[in-house]
Amino acid sequence: MAKIDFGGVVEEVITSEEFSLKKAKDILKTERITVLGYGVQGPGQALNLRDNGFEVIIGQREEERTYWDKAIRDGFVPGKTLFPIEEAAKRGTIILYLLSDAGQMAAWPMVKACLNEGDALYFSHGFSIVYKEQTGVVPPKNVDVIMVAPKGSGRTVRMNFLDGSGINSSFAVFQDHTGRAKDRTLALGIGIGSGYLFATTFEKEVHSDLTGERGVLMGCLAGVMEAQYELLRRHGHSPSEAFNETVEELTQSLIRLVGENGMDWMYANCSTTAQRGALDWRKPFKDAVAPVFEKLYQSVVSGVETRITLEANSAPDYREKLEKELKEMRESEMWRAGTAVRALRPENRKK
Repeated sequence: MAKIDFGGVVEEVITSEEFSLKKAKDILKTERITVLGYGVQGPGQALNLRDNGFEVIIGQREEERTYWDKAIRDGFVPGKTLFPIEEAAKRGTIILYLLSDAGQMAAWPMVKACLNEGDALYFSHGFSIVYKEQTGVVPPKNVDVIMVAPKGSGRTVRMNFLDGSGINSSFAVFQDHTGRAKDRTLALGIGIGSGYLFATTFEKEVHSDLTGERGVLMGCLAGVMEAQYELLRRHGHSPSEAFNETVEELTQSLIRLVGENGMDWMYANCSTTAQRGALDWRKPFKDAVAPVFEKLYQSVVSGVETRITLEANSAPDYREKLEKELKEMRESEMWRAGTAVRALRPENRKK
């Protein structure tokens, strides 16, 4: 492990320099890796593992043709490396349980019955284990229970692997039955192409993940964009101007500078007028949203967010309701303006 100073706090992280792909392959050389679910995280992790030389099979409901057919297009063969969920679970010694959270709850009795002594049950989210009172997911004592949680979407896990950068991941061991749980976990983390791995617990992962998704990463981001766009439109600014000042400049310019060297570096590379305004208004915005974040975090820790998620995602008309909500967002003026703005980017005009 490498010791890294994160702003005055020293953490231990694992990279492929300390834990090589060769070592990962040696640790998992007798394992058969089953990936259950070919929806969001499944494809990226499965393809990265396969490309890195591991034996991988897919478990997916055949009636979900979108995902079943995607697995076939990606080179998995029905009856050889692609099976219904129960059959795939029986064939694996390491089960990557990558169904949706609601899907994990629904499939758990079947999957649990397929686990054998010494198998490893792998998650990429602490949801099902931490909120077991709601999900009913309680693993047997004779298996390892482990986690590697990429800090990005499944699509990004794959894209970053292909461009050689990798997505950072957290890892945790919940139950070590075999004495090899940590080695298995790190080997899988390297196998899926993690940029680096940092330690957490199942509980800390789900609390931070649910807060982040509902906060800065998605919920807060969408909300503040809508608020600023609508403000500018009310004051007579055109859709193009409002969208460019709200979204396009952020995604196409500023956030790239933040990703490159940090927020202070982005500030240093903006106009002095922008610097002054940002520094003056940073604290009022922080003070305004801090109570909302505290309310959000308590809702996550108490299990309220879990209950809402499971109830919504387990409903028979979930897909229809989701599409209705997404359609409302997609057809709002701001995002219709976004479609027009993106079409005008030079790389899209050439198509």
